Amino acid sequence: MKSLVRTIRLHEQELRQFIYQRVADKALTDDLTQEVFLRAIAQGNGFSDIQNPRAWLYRVARNVLTDHARRVRPVSELSDDYLQEEHTSDTVDLLSECVERNLQNLAASDRLIIEQCDLKQQTVKDYAVANGLSLPAAKARLLRARQRLRDSIINRCDVRFDELGNVCDYQVPESHGRMKD
Repeated sequence: MKSLVRTIRLHEQELRQFIYQRVADKALTDDLTQEVFLRAIAQGNGFSDIQNPRAWLYRVARNVLTDHARRVRPVSELSDDYLQEEHTSDTVDLLSECVERNLQNLAASDRLIIEQCDLKQQTVKDYAVANGLSLPAAKARLLRARQRLRDSIINRCDVRFDELGNVCDYQVPESHGRMKD
């Protein structure tokens, strides 16, 4: 515990300055700095086993800053129109059917990487290892496969995306779930 106290005293000012440069608020800097030190204290006797305590404290500080940014991220309000819309399970089922049909129409390699990484939650790294690919190659393949699926959905179903890539509109085709030819 003495090494922790010594390390905190040694790096407190520079850590405080590091955090202040990112939040520009003295009170918030104090709170976030204390959070860093609380996480260090939570390490208990394990803190003395850390090879580079200064680097560890900075990593924790970056994590604390990231956690803070996530907590204070602005949440957009839903419009009254959206709240009044009725989203039926039929529409969701039809959209799911559309995605599934388009997925089945993809090339086998595209379908496999999407199924493994997106549907079965396999990491891209694990997929790369299992398929003898480098990580960048696997990431590129997944990106291209997702883009081909997205293009197919746009072209064959009446799905529209917003500027962030989220589904914002889905028109049920007259054939009730059948895709356009």
